[in-house]
Amino acid sequence: MLLSTIEGIAVVGEAADGDTVERLLKEIKTDLLILDLGMPGVGGFQFVRNIRTSWRGLKILIMTANLEPRSVRAAIDAGADGYLTKSGDARELMAAVEAMRLDQPYVAEEVRFAIDQRDRPAGQSALSTLGSPAELTRREQQMLALIPHGITTRDIAERLGISPLTARKHRENLMRKLDLHSGAELTAYAIRLGLSAG
Repeated sequence: MLLSTIEGIAVVGEAADGDTVERLLKEIKTDLLILDLGMPGVGGFQFVRNIRTSWRGLKILIMTANLEPRSVRAAIDAGADGYLTKSGDARELMAAVEAMRLDQPYVAEEVRFAIDQRDRPAGQSALSTLGSPAELTRREQQMLALIPHGITTRDIAERLGISPLTARKHRENLMRKLDLHSGAELTAYAIRLGLSAG
């Protein structure tokens, strides 16, 4: 029902088990698969790997009750493009779908800590590890690092000791420099860099 309210989205199939998922993918052109890891016949992360191998252009968004950090990491490593929790805010589904449209990853707020600091040398920031396509000021880097926490621009302003107006200006500059057009895009970009979400 929620998916049907998102503009430009059409639900082309529903499945109750892993075999039906694969059959429908063979029969119907699909851009995005929302997959419940607890579904009968899925068999965990190997199923995700198999889907990724067979349908390389397909976006895979995991929807699960599993909050274990190792499960989040395993799903991403297996080829999932996003990870949502069933206990999360329903609005996150819309944000995740938008991120998939933009070819960007999305991880639910309550499990983002699971991908924090992955494979990063001690003392090295995500910005220096993965690089940014634009030159960001120190303050813009600080803003970008706080964005995955899911806090408001006003809260970020308080944390940085600046006015909300100044914080808003930094956010606008970030979006302009990075050619991003929404808060969801900015959040997804920060997550892709592996910036702290804990």
